[in-house]
Amino acid sequence: MRVVMATSAGEVGAVNEDLFVALPQAAVLLDGAGMRGIEEICRHGVAWYTARLGGELIARLALDDGRELTSIVGEAIGAVADAHRETCDLGDPSSPSATVAILRVTAGRADHFVLGDSVLLLDDVVVHDRREVDVRERFGADYEAAADGSREKERAREAYIRELRARRNQPGGFWLAKEDPAAAAEAIIGTRPVADLTDAVLLTNGASRIVDRFGQTDWPGALAIIRDDGPMEIIRRVREAERATGVPPDDATVAHCTDLANAR
Repeated sequence: MRVVMATSAGEVGAVNEDLFVALPQAAVLLDGAGMRGIEEICRHGVAWYTARLGGELIARLALDDGRELTSIVGEAIGAVADAHRETCDLGDPSSPSATVAILRVTAGRADHFVLGDSVLLLDDVVVHDRREVDVRERFGADYEAAADGSREKERAREAYIRELRARRNQPGGFWLAKEDPAAAAEAIIGTRPVADLTDAVLLTNGASRIVDRFGQTDWPGALAIIRDDGPMEIIRRVREAERATGVPPDDATVAHCTDLANAR
């Protein structure tokens, strides 16, 4: 498997809380999440969480033992939780978490796993866990509508955050990798013959907004851009759209996987 990847922190000089790691037969993309200024909750922070989880995942995927991805991810989540449960308040909804997208090629098939709002393109198939997006749309309307700088905006923001916290890793809400290994069982999973697959693309939501927020193109169009001009062109266009619309930039990562049938 060949991989070309591009990533960009949302703010110049800031830590990029996305993480991409790959093996010849697997690709893993994480998008870290957590409130800023959470040192009293977790002294390690979001970037540490994504790095630690990525390491646990890639170590297990390197064994290439054919286990279900839900089992591998659940085990990795548990290992990271064990590494900091004695020093950090893992039960707090704002403690570090991450979305997880995995592509694994084994035994003539391509397995995928998506937990959270990162996006996986498998040629013309879009794998997208929209549960967090649905919750945000349901409870974020008042916040989006309130005037910037107003008291109503601040009150709506507080209410919005409460609703998100109450629905994180809860039935009827949305799921992320955090402290509970059982969250892995809530992922969107699937498999297909690798011989039928030409391209696979993994995108964090900071990059997928080229389609699902800014509407600059559709998913086939995004794949065409990546094929023709590379993953960085997606990020360049996203940054341009953010500046034009005043949308705060987010960490953005795109990984393009090809030559999948020859993965070793």
